[in-house]
Amino acid sequence: MKKLMFLVFTILSVLAAPHAKAQFVVTDPANLASGIVNSANEIVQTSSTVSNVIKNFKEVEKMYKQGKEYYDKLKAVNNLVKDARKVQQTVLLVGEVSDMYVKNFGKMINDPNFSTQELTAIGNGYSKLLNESTELLKELKQIVSSTSLSLNDKERMEVVDRLYKEVKDYHNLVRYYTNKNISVSVMRAKKKNDTQRILDLYGSSNEKYW
Repeated sequence: MKKLMFLVFTILSVLAAPHAKAQFVVTDPANLASGIVNSANEIVQTSSTVSNVIKNFKEVEKMYKQGKEYYDKLKAVNNLVKDARKVQQTVLLVGEVSDMYVKNFGKMINDPNFSTQELTAIGNGYSKLLNESTELLKELKQIVSSTSLSLNDKERMEVVDRLYKEVKDYHNLVRYYTNKNISVSVMRAKKKNDTQRILDLYGSSNEKYW
């Protein structure tokens, strides 16, 4: 986590320069969990293998849209006990990280205030943050699976709580990273008297962070 925070702050500093198993019951849970892990992992793999920024993002966006149904299905599950709900919330946080990445980076690609080199750095930052979140999701999947028989219920929930906290930290870091990048564009736009166009691009939902 410290290494990733260093990466995030390094990218931001460059831009700032002058220019529980029995309780987790859903429909076909094995397929759902595998789909969630695979979709997030495919986004990360695509990010690291396609070099061209726009081509890269189009592939990432395609992977995101294909996997989004898993998160939507999980979000719709309401009849979970407290322990299982913590698992559900952890998984959905990774979905939100993917969502922030795809939706906001898609807007940044159309933002004239970022150079191609800067967009590459920003995209790499998102990819690394999502990758770390996905690794935690894989660990969570192992914990809630029927093969994790060496842990008792208390130990299992202690691990779930830890993973939830770590994923939440990454989620908050991605939000911070996103809003700081947007704020860089807004500051550049102000110097060019072009603020309104940038505000229109990113929308009012982000204005409170500027």
